[in-house]
Amino acid sequence: MTDFPEPKPLTSHGPARVVALCNQKGGVGKTTTSVNLAAALAEYGRKVLLVDFDPQGAASAGLGVNSNDLTTTVYDLLMRNDVKTRDVIMETGYDNLDLLPANIDLSAAEVQLVGEVARESALARALRDVVDDYDVVLIDCQPSLGLLTVNALVAAHGVLIPLACEYFAMRGVALLVDTITKVQDRLNPRLSMDAIIPTMYDARTLHSQEVVERVRDAFGDRVTETMIARTVKFPDATVAAEPILTFAPSHSGSEAYRQLARELMSRGVAA
Repeated sequence: MTDFPEPKPLTSHGPARVVALCNQKGGVGKTTTSVNLAAALAEYGRKVLLVDFDPQGAASAGLGVNSNDLTTTVYDLLMRNDVKTRDVIMETGYDNLDLLPANIDLSAAEVQLVGEVARESALARALRDVVDDYDVVLIDCQPSLGLLTVNALVAAHGVLIPLACEYFAMRGVALLVDTITKVQDRLNPRLSMDAIIPTMYDARTLHSQEVVERVRDAFGDRVTETMIARTVKFPDATVAAEPILTFAPSHSGSEAYRQLARELMSRGVAA
């Protein structure tokens, strides 16, 4: 595996590259990747905004935020003209890492946005005011291909696809790639598919190895060299409501996300 170099420190911040983490299949490690990749990039001195765009609020919980107690979330930002983006963004307690939280209220936005003009661009409009403050904006999407996910794709410059090393997870990638292509053609020509990230890899099983091999055959170098192995430390860190990089800094899972951050920066996905 390539030994990706440590990134050079930045002398200034912004404008951010906006990256959506999407997969319509649940349970593929999407939120785990969103939280820990954000923490790894922040650890390397990048200013990161993590946008929780899933009504389950898992990314918020993963950073220790109980979003159900909040009076304003990303839902209010989308639906109310009097709410400004900087009023909703929260500091997380981790250097260089801020959060735009979400809770179950966001599920109503999918219905309410249907009647709005330029409904696919609501999130892009909300982020416009703050992209100059950050180096990377990561959007943790819900496991669906509905209007909220389309909003994330319209707001983004690129897409990362966390892919569990399982057959059923692999089957859904073609549908997601088709959706990305449609958004490129009709709504956001700058959108690119940055990378597919193999997650929940288990080197002990032939099945995991076969899935990775087939994905690499289909997508070539779009698949990251870095693979995120399955480990009990990830759910342990989730219970502790913090990234694995602070929960178990020297664990192999922490090193994997640092390696992933370095690889993505070397690819130009992040600054």
